[in-house]
Amino acid sequence: MKKYVKQVMDAVRKYIDEEMKNAPEEKTREVLAEFETKISYFQHERLIHLMVTLAFAIFLLFEIFTLFIMPTDFIVAGILLVCLFLGLTIGYVMHYYFLENSVQQMYHMRDEIRDFLVKDKVI
Repeated sequence: MKKYVKQVMDAVRKYIDEEMKNAPEEKTREVLAEFETKISYFQHERLIHLMVTLAFAIFLLFEIFTLFIMPTDFIVAGILLVCLFLGLTIGYVMHYYFLENSVQQMYHMRDEIRDFLVKDKVI
């Protein structure tokens, strides 16, 4: 997913920096429409990852709580589960952080394209 997000952002950034000023109006509208579609896909992906991240954080908190009431025979298994959920939660938080920042950057790129079109009274 990271590779795909970066490819989309790089392609749009290249279009904004190198081609947009000389491109026909219709091409810019097409790029904007496609980019807005991809932004909506990434927003959906971000929402799903937020829910998964929250689920693993809840599992982690639940497992930490159960360590205090767990019989000592199962404490090692409980600690292993805490470590597993902690690792997964950290990984999902890092990925969600990437998605969130990428989508925010995409909003700014989208605004650049729209401002260009509005400035030239194309929209």
